[in-house]
Amino acid sequence: MNAIVELKDISVSFSGETVYDRLSFDIRDGEFLCIVGQSGCGKSTLLRVIGDLLKVDSGQVTVGQRPAHEAWDDIAYVFQSPRLLPWRNAQENVVLGQQLRFGNKRTRAEMETTAQSLLELVGLGRDRLKMPSMLSGGERQRVSIARALAVEPRIILMDEPFSALDVMTRHKMRREIVDLWRKTGKTIIFVTHEVDEAVELADRIVVLSSKPTTVREIVELKQARPRDLEAPEMRAVHEKLRRLIGDPSVH
Repeated sequence: MNAIVELKDISVSFSGETVYDRLSFDIRDGEFLCIVGQSGCGKSTLLRVIGDLLKVDSGQVTVGQRPAHEAWDDIAYVFQSPRLLPWRNAQENVVLGQQLRFGNKRTRAEMETTAQSLLELVGLGRDRLKMPSMLSGGERQRVSIARALAVEPRIILMDEPFSALDVMTRHKMRREIVDLWRKTGKTIIFVTHEVDEAVELADRIVVLSSKPTTVREIVELKQARPRDLEAPEMRAVHEKLRRLIGDPSVH
């Protein structure tokens, strides 16, 4: 499988503190990759580097075989908060993403048709005209995922997108995002602080060290989904990740 993102010996410092110290790894086209590590090690910052929202001091970042600063149109974000405009309904929030990405290159009717089909895909076809205040937390996050898909990215960067949801909704959203990933074939780069979440979702898990941050290990999971997290082989992966992360607060 070809690499769609390559990070080669990247180094980043803030106010004299080294965040990344010659960090390197590749992300495969079409894979579901999770990033885990201790709090403060730079997991979310890494998404900013890939999306060219943060410049590296040294090293090279390529996305789709292009320098990161040329590849913005390959990327979409899903944040911890859905970041929906409260005065726009679900469909209009998905249309907004297309307006910002495509401008006048697409007609309003085309964007509305895309929004409707993607809201159907995430299970909100009947709720497309509801305002964000009328939607649950999980439903609002589904709208943000539809908005990300609407701009036709090759890569979706997800920054702890389910952490603010209740436990039952979080587990449901995990199952749904795997289903969407399979249907769309996108590359998903998913930051999480929950080991269980990474074990349930990922093809591979990048474990980051503490600062100055490097890659401690990349763990590959070949078990079929859905995964039984209580199965012995899954518990073994879970315990290995906790040992690698080395932070008792990570669960």
